[in-house]
Amino acid sequence: MGVRDVSKRILVGQKLRSTQLGETLLPKRIALPVFASDALSSVAYAPDEVFIMLGVAGVAAYSWSWKIALLVALVMLTVVASYRQTVHAYPSGGGDYEVATVNLGRTAGMTVASALLVDYVLTVAVSISSGADYAAAALPALRGHEVLVASVAVTVLAALNLRGVRESGTFFAFPTYFFMAAILGMCAWGLFRLLTGSLPMAESADLQVVPQPGWEQPLTTLGLVFLLSRAFSSGCAALTGVEAISNGVPAFRKPKSRNAATTLLLLGGIAVTMIVSVVVLAYQMGVRYVDPDDIERLRTATGAALPADYHQRVVIAQIAHAVFDHFTPGFYFVVVMTGIVLVLAANTAFNGFPVLGSILAQDGLAPRQLGARGDRLAYSNGIVFLAVMAIVLIVAFDAQTTRLIQLYIVGVFVSFNLSQLGMIRHWTRLLGTETDPAARRSMMRSRAINTFGLGMTAVVLVIVLITKFLAGAWITILAMTCFFAIMQGISRHYAKVASELSVAEEDQVLPTRVHAIVLVSKVHKPTMRALAYSKAARPNVLEAVMVDSDPALTARVLEEWDDRGIDVPLKVLYSPYREIIKPIVDYTRSVRDANPRGVVAVYIPEYVVGRWWEQLLHNQTALRLKGRLLFMPGVMVISVPYQLQSSTLAKERVDRELAKPRPGDLRRGVISKPPDGPQ
Repeated sequence: MGVRDVSKRILVGQKLRSTQLGETLLPKRIALPVFASDALSSVAYAPDEVFIMLGVAGVAAYSWSWKIALLVALVMLTVVASYRQTVHAYPSGGGDYEVATVNLGRTAGMTVASALLVDYVLTVAVSISSGADYAAAALPALRGHEVLVASVAVTVLAALNLRGVRESGTFFAFPTYFFMAAILGMCAWGLFRLLTGSLPMAESADLQVVPQPGWEQPLTTLGLVFLLSRAFSSGCAALTGVEAISNGVPAFRKPKSRNAATTLLLLGGIAVTMIVSVVVLAYQMGVRYVDPDDIERLRTATGAALPADYHQRVVIAQIAHAVFDHFTPGFYFVVVMTGIVLVLAANTAFNGFPVLGSILAQDGLAPRQLGARGDRLAYSNGIVFLAVMAIVLIVAFDAQTTRLIQLYIVGVFVSFNLSQLGMIRHWTRLLGTETDPAARRSMMRSRAINTFGLGMTAVVLVIVLITKFLAGAWITILAMTCFFAIMQGISRHYAKVASELSVAEEDQVLPTRVHAIVLVSKVHKPTMRALAYSKAARPNVLEAVMVDSDPALTARVLEEWDDRGIDVPLKVLYSPYREIIKPIVDYTRSVRDANPRGVVAVYIPEYVVGRWWEQLLHNQTALRLKGRLLFMPGVMVISVPYQLQSSTLAKERVDRELAKPRPGDLRRGVISKPPDGPQ
């Protein structure tokens, strides 16, 4: 096993057989942290965005925070109820893409796919960037290095996912459950202290928030509606990730759809409880929070500017610091678990993006490499592509969550809307043929849920587009358009290739003649093997061809050719400029042009070596020549290998690898049990 193979095995683990796919399926206790961590972790940054948007008009607008949280909770429960219908109706894992494609057509499906692809990349970038912020809050030494921390976190997360869904899911389960315990415990203790009158104020409660320019005057009705709409659209970031379960139904254990629906219900209940509790506590504790780029808008109680080294803690960190004022480990537990789960929340995208990519590859809308499973039965190419795209975004936006989140929820609400519309079409179509009264009542109830969901998500999408378009949402729309165009181009390419490769009657007609050319550089064993192999093929014409780039060498070859009595004519191609490739290509083309219905077979002797550096010393001319000849119609290129002694090294490496026992070989009887001790 080479260094590359050893490194790969250390990174991703031992290979898994295709028959072991069933062993990677997830029970509900593992599926919840794997697929719901994104939606749950949004509790860490959605309240921040609500307070940032309301703070534009000053502290007085914070009184609307808990009402916005309740409205976000209503939308989330509606979306969860809608997706429960989806996982029962479409358990194959296509999710929104499958629903839109089947019920609304290919164009709608491609629109949903482009939206989801953008959303998955942004999920990783936003979650990891927010996690880097929490890491900086807990460890001051990391401040200013958020981009590096986030990039390393994405790389580690990708490596864990390359080891397989089940293995990464087990690893992620404990931190996610600890995060739930930390947030729910903090909120429960905080609400208890609120009821008993002992709830302390947040560290920023005595600060003033200076309104942004243009918002200093009392708000008009239109201004208030616009402000609340912006805050609501930012708070709806909490809904991202809800759709991941509908895309990941195949990863659940049987009964898949029922387990997925149950996990969705648990997700909705936990997420709603968390976000409403956090926002209510933040309001009651007087949290002040502004855009990190506008930190100068925070002033002391006397109106003075804050010190230059003032660091604004995120909302949950402020709540935890005050609630656990006499229990410092509680604060660090909340902050650390939140930071970890924000990093791990990107795992939702690392599970959803590769599955969606594989489905698109099967439908001819993405490169087919995205549909191939790796050594650990994970879609490795999709995982690597997602990691690279996320790191590019993190670096481009300097790992700033507030800048990234403006791009975030446009794509997911586009998919929400088209999915709900597709489900309405689905139930309407089934109702046209269903006669059982009980089944019809169930379908009508499901259609009503999806109709209400469409109404809610459509309103949110309009608000998001109006309030966030100039703030960065246009970048998301542009990216979706690019993905859509790329998928169209790939689809056209595959369709064109399939049309060109379809078998016609003339493809079964034999060529009129085969003109075989054996390339010669010296009279040695590789040349003799190529001549013997070409004779065995019985071509109509067989000749050896040599390029005269060195007259002395050519003379020696001709002399030895005659001395050995080789019965194949040797043709010498004159090359005044000592070129090798061009004379052969020109001669091959002339032979082909002389007989367009025939075939020219070019036999190229090649060395087989065992060391990588030996490959650099041999076969370079052959590689360049093949690169030219392969583009010529009617020309067949045949490599005739000759194994040098060093090739045994490569063979021995392969034999050792094949001789190693695989997981399950002992159970299947492929190998016998080793003796207990020395004989």
